[in-house]
Amino acid sequence: MSNSNHDHAHGEEHPAAAVQSEASATRKYTCPMHPEVVSDKPGDCPKCGMALERMSPVTKKPKTIYTCPMHPEVQQDHPGNCPKCGMALEPKTVSAGPDDGESAELRDMTRRFWVAAALTLPVFFLTMSHLIPALGRQPWVTSGASRWLQFALTTPVVWWAGWPFFQRGWRSIVTRHLNMFTLIAIGVGAAFVFSAVAMLMPGLFPPTMLHMGKLAIYFEAAGMVTALVLLGQVLELRARSRTGSAIKALLNLAPPTARRISAAGDEEVSLDEVKVGDRLRVVPGDKVPVDGSVVEGHSSVEESMITGEPLPVEKTVGDKVTGGTVNGSGSFVMNAERIGSDTLLGQIVNMVAEAQRSRAPIQGLADKVAGIFVPVVLAVSVITFAVWVWLGPEPRLAHAIVNAVAVLIIACPCALGLATPMSIMVGVGRGAQVGVLVKNAEALERLEKVDTLVVDKTGTLTEGKPKLMDVLPIDGFDAKDFLRLAASLEQSSEHPLASAIVRGAKEQSLALDEVKDFRSVTAGGVAGTVAGRIVMVGKPDFLRNEKVNGLKPLETLAAKLQEGGKTAMFVAIDGKPAGILAVADPIKVTTAEAIKDLHALGLKLVMLTGDNRHTAAAVAKQLGLDAVEAEIEPAGKVAHVKKLRTEGKHVAMAGDGINDAPALSEAEVGIAMGTGTDVAMQSAGITLVKGDLRGIAQAIRLSRATMWNIRENLFFAFAYNSVGIPVAAGVLYPFFGWLLSPIIAGAAMSLSSVSVIGNALRLRTTKL
Repeated sequence: MSNSNHDHAHGEEHPAAAVQSEASATRKYTCPMHPEVVSDKPGDCPKCGMALERMSPVTKKPKTIYTCPMHPEVQQDHPGNCPKCGMALEPKTVSAGPDDGESAELRDMTRRFWVAAALTLPVFFLTMSHLIPALGRQPWVTSGASRWLQFALTTPVVWWAGWPFFQRGWRSIVTRHLNMFTLIAIGVGAAFVFSAVAMLMPGLFPPTMLHMGKLAIYFEAAGMVTALVLLGQVLELRARSRTGSAIKALLNLAPPTARRISAAGDEEVSLDEVKVGDRLRVVPGDKVPVDGSVVEGHSSVEESMITGEPLPVEKTVGDKVTGGTVNGSGSFVMNAERIGSDTLLGQIVNMVAEAQRSRAPIQGLADKVAGIFVPVVLAVSVITFAVWVWLGPEPRLAHAIVNAVAVLIIACPCALGLATPMSIMVGVGRGAQVGVLVKNAEALERLEKVDTLVVDKTGTLTEGKPKLMDVLPIDGFDAKDFLRLAASLEQSSEHPLASAIVRGAKEQSLALDEVKDFRSVTAGGVAGTVAGRIVMVGKPDFLRNEKVNGLKPLETLAAKLQEGGKTAMFVAIDGKPAGILAVADPIKVTTAEAIKDLHALGLKLVMLTGDNRHTAAAVAKQLGLDAVEAEIEPAGKVAHVKKLRTEGKHVAMAGDGINDAPALSEAEVGIAMGTGTDVAMQSAGITLVKGDLRGIAQAIRLSRATMWNIRENLFFAFAYNSVGIPVAAGVLYPFFGWLLSPIIAGAAMSLSSVSVIGNALRLRTTKL
């Protein structure tokens, strides 16, 4: 420790100088609006003309890919609008810091909204002042000057503040992807153009359109609708930015810098600059920067982000450490083995980001409706216009225009398009917070219907690390000598059960002897000479083949041990039976609680394992499983899953090993334990980071809550349009004299989108 502390103190003298020299050697300049533009010298951005800013190596970021939340197949390397729906594109992966692309969009929309609101309020006041008794008789209320002032104030609102809507609307027509901005652009444009023509060329209209000697104008409708849609965009952008909060929280687990050990001492470098093989120093209180192993020193590391347990884990030379975990009071040097997206944290972030952009099958319903919705709305608007011109009261044309515009505006399908992706984004993020990683939205949707859960035993129900449970020598043998001799022999074996015996002996501080003449018989046992004595450990048949007799009493004892879920290993010393070593893979302490939760959720639990029938039956009985299949090969697991599915069961499979991968792929939903192999995780739709079976119950609750939330959103969107369009068309006018102003329609349209996002955000607080 003295050397380590000395190195640390020596390194503390240099980090500032090291960072400074590196910064001067790699100085780069970039554009704040286009981060992909990087230059070795100052100047102006070739894309937007803005002055380039110096970029330090610590803050340098890779190129950002932008995508549409409603159409994830749309991707580009710069901010912009989706060519299909017109929505602002957002970064495909969330960064730990502020998001330049999205914040720029939000700032722009906010600025446009405040300008629109400031200019539209006087117009609204001038238009509505005739309803106020004290002002209604004033000549200036209906004067030409008032009308011209409304025209002057509304023009910049529509053609500057609302210009993005016209751009998106025109693009939707050119690309033949009609969307909400098609309706907004046509509706607002029609209201403004009609009013402007009425102002500038009133002679074009017939005398029947005159009301109190003047043509009606609707500048306040065009201005207010623009302002309200802008408000909706601002609220929507703010709400959408919150859907990435789960990924931001994960990203912030990793430190921005690392202490790299070099010939000159310790130097603080950006995490992006760490390479595989680098030696990194982790001091007390620091976060582990990347995945690797300890090569010097020791400490305790708090790994709650992986295990969910707050108790720190001791780390010494050779132990693995994970990026994002928190070091305790000790100091150690680690070797970087996995960096960037290859770290466990990086894989989690990538998996969550991909899942948030994936499409659930239920979204197909919304897509089909949206595909025909806008043309139908345009047709309804035209019919509304025609009916009001034909049958409406005077001024017919004015009523026809107002109601046709109201139909266009209230029917914007934004809420319908947002219903599914917003719930998926928030739901997947919520799962990540509790260690439930969803590979794609389809897996989340399928999980809701699961009624049968197939589980592997080793590593899923059990810890996957066999332990020595019983040392049972027969009379005449000392227990410690008996264990020492057997463990000394087994230290030359690579079998997992042998490792359990060796660990058990070391836990009792037994000194192991050297082995001579070691030999191993596959599926039988091992033999050798230890301290001058011939020792054998293995199955009864192996010992009989080695001329060891009198095993019957031990076999009777072994049968009882197997009924208790233990594996019995027979030991012979100097050609005579010496006793039994019982090894077991302990059931995880959380498994019983998890199975109780899963039964409460209505699931049937089936265990498939390659272990012997006695051990499997004992575990199944202890845990209260519904069915068990033992001594089954990997191909047999696949066949059993297929059999359950042909019986009409909706099957999920949980496992952690390479041998589980085929069955995980065959099940409707594969669930991998994060403590298992990468192959299992790649084959699964759901990964439990903590390797805790309780995560399956959490995943099912998450799936059910998310799908219910999606159905709520779709119902709300359908119901809103089903009621709103007829009211806007004027069906209530013959009965109650009610007409829906385009202003109210614009407010309702904006609030519908915000309400869908707000409902999706409720998933962030769902109890799992």
